[in-house]
Amino acid sequence: MEIVVNFIPYGARENLKNHILVTTTNIKDACLKADSLIYIRIEMFLLARRVLRNNIPQILARRSMSVRPRKDQGTSEGRKKVTIQSLQDQRRNKVPITMLTACDYSTGLACSSNPDLDMILVGDSLAQVCLGYNSTTELTLQEMIHHARAVSRGTTHPLLVADMPFGTYYGSPASATANAVRLIQEGRADAVKLEGGSEILPVVRQLTSVGIPVMAHVGLMPQRHVALSGYRVQGRSIDNARRVLDDALALEDAGAFSIVIEAVPKELGSYITQRLKIPTIGIGAGPGTSGQVLVWDDAMGTWHGHKAKFVRRFADLQTARDSGITEYTTAVREGSFPGEAENYSMDNEKWDKFLATVLEK
Repeated sequence: MEIVVNFIPYGARENLKNHILVTTTNIKDACLKADSLIYIRIEMFLLARRVLRNNIPQILARRSMSVRPRKDQGTSEGRKKVTIQSLQDQRRNKVPITMLTACDYSTGLACSSNPDLDMILVGDSLAQVCLGYNSTTELTLQEMIHHARAVSRGTTHPLLVADMPFGTYYGSPASATANAVRLIQEGRADAVKLEGGSEILPVVRQLTSVGIPVMAHVGLMPQRHVALSGYRVQGRSIDNARRVLDDALALEDAGAFSIVIEAVPKELGSYITQRLKIPTIGIGAGPGTSGQVLVWDDAMGTWHGHKAKFVRRFADLQTARDSGITEYTTAVREGSFPGEAENYSMDNEKWDKFLATVLEK
C-alpha cells in the first residue's frame, strides 16, 4: 500500500515543490532525503499514522515559540466563501449584509470567527486608527497593500474588500488598473473600493471590464474631507440629494457590484437602495440599506477619538486593554509574575553538575 507525503521546506508552505511517493518499505529512505523539513502532510492518514508513529517521529520538528498557529486556522465552520452572487442573494432575500473593517491579521481572524460576518473592508481609516496619521489622504498604496495582505492571512469566509488610497485612481484608467491589480495580487483582496461619482466612471468601467470587482462609495467621501470643509452629512439639499442618487445609478451602470452610502439622510439611503439592483452598504445612511458597515475600532471601542453620530460601540475593549496593561505592570513590579506555574525548571542533580562545571572554569 502507498501513501503520499508532501515534504515542504521551511518558509515555503504555500509552494508545494517536493511531492514524494512513499511506500511502507521506502519511507525511511525517503525521509533521509528530506533535510530541513518541518512539515509533513500525509494523505490516507489511517495508514500513515501507524507508519509514522513507528518510523519517523524524529523528523517532525516543531518550532518552539510562545505563539503557535491555531489548529483551526483557515477554516470557518458552517460558512462557505462569500461571493458577489451570494451577496446579491442576501439582498434579494432581504437578509441584511454585515461588514466590518480590519487592518491586520488578528482583526481579520476575529471578523472571520463569526459566520454571520459577510464582508471585511480594509478601509483607509487605518491611516488614523492604526498608523496615527491625521487623515486618510496620507495613506500610501504600499501601506494599504501591506495591511490588506496581513488581513487576508486571517480572513476565511468573508469577501475581502480593500480601499484604493487617495490619488491611486485619479489618473488614467490604465494607471488605476495597475494599482488595483497590485491590491488584488499583492494585497490578496477580492475586490477594491473607490470613493467618487460620475468623475470615476471610466475607471470603474475599466476595472470591471478586466474582471476586478468594484465597490463604489457615495455620499460623504472622507478622502475629500478638505474639499467638503470637513466630515459633513451629504444629501440634505434637493440638489445634493439628486447628485448622490445620480452618482449611485451611474456607478451601478458602470459595473459596480455594491455601493457604500455614507452619512446621508435615512430617507435618501432607503430610496437609493430601492432604486438600485445591487446591494447598498450603509454607514450613517439609516436602516433601509442592504447592509451596514462600521470601523472595527469604533464598533469594538478601541478608538475613543471623535465619535460620529452613526457609531454604536458594541464593546469596550479599550477599558479591558488598559486594565490588562495595568495588571501586568503591577504584577511585574511587585514580583508576582512570573509565578511558579509559569516557570521552567531543571533537575536538581543536573543543575548541581552545571554549577560544578562553571565553578571549575
